Amino acid sequence: MKFTPEQRITLHGFNNLTKSLSFNMYDVCFTKTKEEREAYIEYIDEQYNSDRLTKILKQVADIIGAHVLNIAKQDYVPQGASVTILVSEGPIVEVPTESTFDESPGPLPDNVVLQLDKSHITVHTYPEYHPSEGISTFRADIDVATCGEISPLKALNYLIHSFDTDIMTIDYRVRGFTRDIDGNKLFIDHDINSIQNYIPDEVIDQYDMIDVNVYQENIFHTKCKLREFDLNNYLFGYTKDKISMDEQIEITERLKDEMDEIFYGKNIK
Repeated sequence: MKFTPEQRITLHGFNNLTKSLSFNMYDVCFTKTKEEREAYIEYIDEQYNSDRLTKILKQVADIIGAHVLNIAKQDYVPQGASVTILVSEGPIVEVPTESTFDESPGPLPDNVVLQLDKSHITVHTYPEYHPSEGISTFRADIDVATCGEISPLKALNYLIHSFDTDIMTIDYRVRGFTRDIDGNKLFIDHDINSIQNYIPDEVIDQYDMIDVNVYQENIFHTKCKLREFDLNNYLFGYTKDKISMDEQIEITERLKDEMDEIFYGKNIK
């Protein structure tokens, strides 16, 4: 169902549809020794500490027009961080020039101020490493849940550019229902056929993407993996010219296997 601003349905009361965006990113690195692994985890822990994550989530709140009510954040020992922001409807500073029903990438990082009601934004980080294979992985999970007309997908463009990520898994779901003035239920209030409609073309060109959607349930899932592979981007503290060609081939195979397993969600070997 597609509506122009003039054709929007008049609702009975507040639009109480719940729209949830889960953005899951992975950074993969080869750490040859215990010292390299510890240094990588320390680096990641500093790069994505609770203070920086709070700044990212506050920017997300600005993009979707939310007023921050409360922030809870925590850095964990030995590693990892969490931030939870409780938000409510924010003031309308300007009228959006683009319909919130349109499928298009959100801003980066210009503010688009829309309406939001009681909701939350959270992030949790998970540094992790293989016990013997020399692979270290950093994962961040971000959830943006909104009630009302707008979609948290408008913050997706900003989130993608806020993390240096090799693999992304993105989930979007619309739950519940709202009613028009005649009492008819509406289970979704905007057109969507893929999360990719909210990802800029220049980002799509960088990734292999797979959609797994359940349209009748308003569930959308997109998996993304970087197309180009440069081993130098996955070595911590040195470049590939410092190791032999045989080592380069072996490490490349390990890293690609790791990335494929994360992308496809199953053990390959």
